[in-house]
Amino acid sequence: MKWIFCGMIALSVVFGALNGRMPQVSNAAISSCAGAVELVLSLTGAMCLWSGIMNVADKAGITKALARLFSPLLGFLFKGIPKDAPVLKSISMNITANLLGLGNAATPLGIRAMKELSEQNGHSPVASSHMILFVVLNTASIQLIPTTIATLRFKHGSVSPLDIMPAILLTSVISLSCGLIAVKICQRLTKPQAYPPKEGAKPCRQ
Repeated sequence: MKWIFCGMIALSVVFGALNGRMPQVSNAAISSCAGAVELVLSLTGAMCLWSGIMNVADKAGITKALARLFSPLLGFLFKGIPKDAPVLKSISMNITANLLGLGNAATPLGIRAMKELSEQNGHSPVASSHMILFVVLNTASIQLIPTTIATLRFKHGSVSPLDIMPAILLTSVISLSCGLIAVKICQRLTKPQAYPPKEGAKPCRQ
């Protein structure tokens, strides 16, 4: 990504110089920097609110209840992981944050879950099937409440910032279904890996 952004900046400067529009390029850079700061500040409030709610839910034991709620689904997807494994709690919290449309709040929860999956995989440089499945589950997640997008729409003057909920729900369900089907097909085409892997065993390359 850094090379893509650097290339875009370089091309903007080059084409601006060739077309004699460097003042416009400079003004756009300055205004974009100011707009980026305003955007961050506008999203900070919503992120702090929901991140705090997730922290309170964890302290109150709600996340444990959510883990039990999601346990049948997670047990089906992550076959071989014990139901009382701590990693399932982290995964369920990540799913909950994504359901609320809190991609940024879900990131630290996802990192913690991935670290726990990596520990179970013996810190191998090759991702296990469970790690790959979690990446797909986290990336193509279902969003019941698109909080971040609704905040952006409200900031830019939308009268009904949540009227996109049906479209986002439909597209997220389709994308997640396609991702999970692809992962399951790849898992069937490769040798399944035990959980946790045996000491000295080579990780499953998927």
